[in-house]
Amino acid sequence: MISVCIATFNGEKYIKQQIASILPQLTNKDEIIISDDGSTDNTIQEINSFESPIIHIYTNEGKHGYTPNFENALKHAKGDYIFIADQDDIWYSNKIKYSIEILKNYDLVTTDATIINADGKETGETFYAARKPKRGFIGNLIKFGYLGCCLAFKKKILKRAIPFPQKHKYCTHDNWLFMVAQTYYSVYISNKKMIFYRRHSQNASTGAQNRHASFSFRIAYRLYLCYQLMKIKQRH
Repeated sequence: MISVCIATFNGEKYIKQQIASILPQLTNKDEIIISDDGSTDNTIQEINSFESPIIHIYTNEGKHGYTPNFENALKHAKGDYIFIADQDDIWYSNKIKYSIEILKNYDLVTTDATIINADGKETGETFYAARKPKRGFIGNLIKFGYLGCCLAFKKKILKRAIPFPQKHKYCTHDNWLFMVAQTYYSVYISNKKMIFYRRHSQNASTGAQNRHASFSFRIAYRLYLCYQLMKIKQRH
């Protein structure tokens, strides 16, 4: 069973296009879990227009923000394989098939992305080319370089990853999930582009870009992350 987890907030403009790219890749045994963070636009109506029995919507009743909103979605996921999706991207038609093949031998896979603008036009750049991510634990502790919306993983990772650390400014959902997997499980970093990653003025996250963070923040973030990773060593 596959669970696709989407965190939504006022995403009426793009959510239908995103769901339309995901649904054909799933069966009636799979699920799309949507956690909504109190949208005040037509996000929920747009989702309900699909009338799909595999789409399940939950309201995030806890702390607001994209990290706790994703955590709420993940808590409801029942699948053996879990995919993270943003509300405004578009998936390649073979994303799930490609990722599942890799997950037969690894616990988490992350892929590259084709960057598109608000109008859906390709910018001519990929996320890896723009971000220049580093591989390995130390490299990602120094500079985290992967997108949550490009992650797919086995559910067992959640046994250590949830609950998320409380200081979300130091530990976002994508950073945490990847680093937990990098520390305790097996990770495959793929150069394949598997989504169209939309960059626009309303993005909830910054795409793993902390270029303007202060020196003190960078030190605090790394210490906090290492401490939290050590704390969960025995959690399983």
